[in-house]
Amino acid sequence: MSRVPGWLGRLGAGLTRMSERLDQRREEARRHDADDGPGPVSDHVPHTGGDAAAEDAAAEHMPAHPAVAVGSRPDPAQAVPWGVRVAAEAGWRLLVLAGTVWVLMRVISAVQLVVLAFVAALLITALLQPAVAWLRRHGVPRGPATALTAILGFVIMGLIGWFVTWQVMENIDNLSDQVQDGIDELRNWLLNSPFHVTDKQINEIAKNLREAVGANTDQITSAGLEGVTVVVEALTGILLAAFSTLFLLYDGKRIWQWSLKLVPAAARPGVAGAGPRAWRTLTAYVRGTVIVALIDAIFIGLGIYFLDVPMAVPLAVFIFLFAFIPLVGAVVSGALAVVVALVTQGVFAAVMTLVVVLAVQQIEGHILQPFILGRAVRVHPLAVVLSVAAGGMVAGIGGAVVAVPLVAVTNTVVGYLRAYSREAALRQRPKPHGATSTDAAPALGRAPEAQEAQEPPKAGPPSDASPA
Repeated sequence: MSRVPGWLGRLGAGLTRMSERLDQRREEARRHDADDGPGPVSDHVPHTGGDAAAEDAAAEHMPAHPAVAVGSRPDPAQAVPWGVRVAAEAGWRLLVLAGTVWVLMRVISAVQLVVLAFVAALLITALLQPAVAWLRRHGVPRGPATALTAILGFVIMGLIGWFVTWQVMENIDNLSDQVQDGIDELRNWLLNSPFHVTDKQINEIAKNLREAVGANTDQITSAGLEGVTVVVEALTGILLAAFSTLFLLYDGKRIWQWSLKLVPAAARPGVAGAGPRAWRTLTAYVRGTVIVALIDAIFIGLGIYFLDVPMAVPLAVFIFLFAFIPLVGAVVSGALAVVVALVTQGVFAAVMTLVVVLAVQQIEGHILQPFILGRAVRVHPLAVVLSVAAGGMVAGIGGAVVAVPLVAVTNTVVGYLRAYSREAALRQRPKPHGATSTDAAPALGRAPEAQEAQEPPKAGPPSDASPA
C-alpha cells in the first residue's frame, strides 16, 4: 500500500508535463499563424521521461522565429475606384427609377381615358374655382355656388363647340367650291411658272392620289368604324370630366386633406406646403392661357375677316383652342388659316394672312405672355417643345395639352421641396454659441442677427400651406 501514493504522484507529474508540452505547441502554432510565414520548426522532441524544468529552460533559449511581413488583402469595396463606385450607385438607383416610371406609364396607358378626364377636370376647376370663391364671398352657399358655376361653364363650352360645328357645316359646300377653284388656279400657276411643270406630271400626281385612296379603302372604312368607338370614348371622357369638376369645385379642400393622409408623416409638412403652390401655378397658367388665346383668336379672326377669308369665325375658334398647346398649337392654327386663305383667295391673301398671324404671335410671345403669366409659370422654351412632343407621343392631343402645365407644376413643387429641405436642415442645426458664432456666420452667408430674423418656424409647414 506504501507504493500507491508514489505511483499516483509520478502519473500526475507525467500528465502535468504532457499538458505543458501541449500548451507550448499551441503557443508555437499561434505565433506561426500570426507571423503568416513558414518559420523554422524545431526537430527536437522532448523525451517523455525528461525533466520539466530543463525542457522549459531549453524552450526559453530557443531562437525566435523570424517574422515575415505579408501584405493583407484590401477590402474589395475599397479596391474599386471611387468614380466607378459612384457610377454604380447612381446606376442602380436610376434603373429603379426608370422601372418605376415604366410601370407607372403602363398603368396610366391602361386607364388613359380616366387619367385624361381627371386632368381635364383639374384644368376646368382651376378656371372655374375663382367664380365659386367670388359667389361664396357674396353670401351664396357652397352647393348653389358650385352648381351655378359648373352649369354656366359647361353651357358656355358646349355653345362654343356647337357654334364651331354649325359654322363648318354651313360653309362646307361653299368652302369645297372655293377649294376646287383654288386648286385649279394653283394648277394654272404651276403650268405657267418657271418650275417647268407639265400637265402630264400634274395628272400623274392626281392619278397617284386616287390610286392611294382606292388602295386604302379598307383602312379608311375601318378608321370610320373606329371613329364610332372614339366618339363613345369621347362622350365617356366628357361625362367623367364633368362629374370630376363638379366634385372638385364642391369638395376640393376635403379631397386634398384626405390625399395628404396617404403621404408618410415625415414628408407630410413639405407636401402640404407644395400643394397650394402647385395649385396657384396651375391656376395662373390656365387663366393666362385663356386670356392669351382669346386675344389671339380675336385679332387673327378680325384680320382674316377683313381679308375676306371664308369661315373666319370657325378659324378664330380653332385658333383659340389650339392656343392651349404652347408653340406648336400656334404654328398649326396659323398654318391652317394661311392654307385656307391660299386655296380660296389666292397668294396675296395668304401672304397677308401670314403677316397678321406672325404679328399677333410676336406680340403674344414678347408682351402678353410675360405680362399676363408673369413669374408664376417659368418653363424654358426647349422644355415646352420637348414636353409637348412627349405628351403628344404618349397620349395624343390630350397629352400635348396637359404636358406644359404638368411640367410647370412639377417645376414649382421641386423648387419648393428643395427650399423646404434646406430650411428644415437649418432648423435642426444647433445654434452656435460664444466665439464659434462669429466663425459660423460667414459660412451661413449672413449675419447671426439676420439668420435669427429669417429663421423659419420651429415646426410644421409655412403659414400659407392650407389647401386652396
